[in-house]
Amino acid sequence: MAKKKKAPDNTIARNRRASHDYLLGETFEAGLVLQGWEVKSMRESKVTLSDAYIQLHQGAAWLHSCHIASLNTTSTHNVIENTRNKKLLLHQAELNKLHDAMDKGGFTIIPLSLYWIRNLVKLKIATGKGKKLHDKRASEKSKQWDKDKSRIMKESRND
Repeated sequence: MAKKKKAPDNTIARNRRASHDYLLGETFEAGLVLQGWEVKSMRESKVTLSDAYIQLHQGAAWLHSCHIASLNTTSTHNVIENTRNKKLLLHQAELNKLHDAMDKGGFTIIPLSLYWIRNLVKLKIATGKGKKLHDKRASEKSKQWDKDKSRIMKESRND
């Protein structure tokens, strides 16, 4: 039997700590203003989102501390900043929602994942509140119970 072909995964990078450290709220999709060498590095998946955060400044959203490693073939004529601040492309209504969530609700804006849509790089962002230690323990306990519950149900079906 022939091996199944794997579906193409358009994900460039994922922030795995986001759901562990934050209670996530509404999600948004934003475009990014990038330079050519950054796009080439993203094609090679040389991006880290773990330390990245988003700030609203001068009526726009900016991605800070997103590390994009440069390729060996990158031109030496360009000044390369691996953690350059990148502007996010959002509609004004989305910016207003994010601004209101930060001001009124005490939410922060967290980058979740970078992915391709056709030839465009998109960033999935979400509003979220930081979890306390007891919240992390409770969510870990509920995840463990869900795993145990599914295992018990599977065993009962097999008997």
